[in-house]
Amino acid sequence: MGARVQADDFLAGWVGGAASVIIGHPLDTVKTRLQAGHGYTNTLQCVLTIFKNEHVAGFFKGLSFPLASIAVYNSVALGVYGNAQRFICQYRYGDNGHRGPALSDVAAASAVVGLVTVGFGAPVDLVKIRLQMQTLSARPGSISWGTATPMDVVKSRLQADGVSETRYKGIVHCIQQSYQKEGLNVFFKGAFVNAIRGFPMSAAMFLGYELALKALRGQ
Repeated sequence: MGARVQADDFLAGWVGGAASVIIGHPLDTVKTRLQAGHGYTNTLQCVLTIFKNEHVAGFFKGLSFPLASIAVYNSVALGVYGNAQRFICQYRYGDNGHRGPALSDVAAASAVVGLVTVGFGAPVDLVKIRLQMQTLSARPGSISWGTATPMDVVKSRLQADGVSETRYKGIVHCIQQSYQKEGLNVFFKGAFVNAIRGFPMSAAMFLGYELALKALRGQ
């Protein structure tokens, strides 16, 4: 019996993606504003400023777009991953009782996911960051998983550029200006927030995915 595409992987992936977005968005907002470089000295000061000026709603700014788009992105990613893995295992092992995928099967399925989803994440991230940078006054200064990297800081600054003013001419100019004005530490802004948000986001995504998958399959 040949492998066939199963829609439940896509539906469960959407549930997992939605759960991950809701859990991780407040910390993602804090990380984005820290990295964009608009007057926040540290994580606590950023959190308190957002809460003071925008209340709890400020942490969920721009949630609707990633809730729809990133949930769909995860739906596609996890759906493609689950189905690709089944097809690969079916092709390699047939119906001979092989119980689980080998590491090479997982790598191949992950590569398929990368090919399918490439180009989708960047536009989604761009809109999300622009929405997160909006404030009630619209003035400057009130503006994954794993640790934040220097390139993540540069990406956030470039994507946030133009919300209230245009400061950077390109990647190199952004790096130069950031270093000259704020020193080497600027490239590690948001590292702590990025690190801690990865755990609840990943947990929520895979727990939501697995529970939804079991519910859809009647297990």
